[in-house]
Amino acid sequence: MATETSTPTREGAPPTFDCRQAFAETLLELAAQDLRIVAVCNDSVGSSNLTKFQSTFPDRVINVGIAEQNMVGVAAGLANGGFVPFVCSAAPFLTGRALEQIKADVAYNGYHVVLCGMSPGVSYGELGPTHHSIEDISWLRAIHDLAVVVPADPEQTGAAVRWAAASGIPSFLRIGRFKVPSVSQGRDSPFSYGRADVLRDGLDLAIVATGSMVSRALDAADRLSEQGLSARVINVSTIKPLDEATILAAAETGAIVTVEEGTAEGGLGAAVASLVVQHVPVPMRILGVPNFAPTGDPSFLLDHFGLNAEGIASAAVELRS
Repeated sequence: MATETSTPTREGAPPTFDCRQAFAETLLELAAQDLRIVAVCNDSVGSSNLTKFQSTFPDRVINVGIAEQNMVGVAAGLANGGFVPFVCSAAPFLTGRALEQIKADVAYNGYHVVLCGMSPGVSYGELGPTHHSIEDISWLRAIHDLAVVVPADPEQTGAAVRWAAASGIPSFLRIGRFKVPSVSQGRDSPFSYGRADVLRDGLDLAIVATGSMVSRALDAADRLSEQGLSARVINVSTIKPLDEATILAAAETGAIVTVEEGTAEGGLGAAVASLVVQHVPVPMRILGVPNFAPTGDPSFLLDHFGLNAEGIASAAVELRS
């Protein structure tokens, strides 16, 4: 898959990729094969990378304007009529403003709607907390019969879009804006619904990460190795349903650090803690955004909250000391 690359940020660093580009390319390819696929958006053709889709399939883009509740309601109606709608919107507005419609119109009815939350977390850093999407995973985890998927790289993004188009169930895909290195390149299957991937084995503790944090978790494991700590790194690309077997196996290392680009309350860390405490309780640290983030550059914000290799490694050392 040809995806946009960026210049490495430091000498020797791997190239990074835009997952939104992988999303757009895959959706375009699927739509050429399946006439049921349509895109529904809220005046977000550009920010959702739907420009080429719109020029290729002008009759298959429904732009409702800035009306998120209507956007999801229209998608539910289209699904009821046999279409496969991909709802594309900035994550904070899709999940926050249309939460009732996601629950009542889509999930309750079991409609095959693919909700695509673009640019989540603190991607829109300079626009402030109103545009940060740190609660979306927590909110949507609580809705029954709604899958929550967070790809970590472009390969996973493309595979997750293919899965969602064929799944027949309601799902939420969190499509990151941060350019990230590939973490699944060379793997036979970059994404399997409901399966977490052990990207690196380790015996002293486990780092459980999702989305944009996975590559940073791998970097943290390198740092820990230099300090004599062996860290297992697990990529959770399906947060709901959670791969319980892999998480419980991780608890056997004796300590778990979770890391996510979202609130520390109710997200990946809470899901892991809820499972572990009922079966094999171990010391845990849940790394995420602890409160409303200040306004600032997205990379600055992640560093501010310790959501980087140094912060993850530091939390792991503290947990094991």
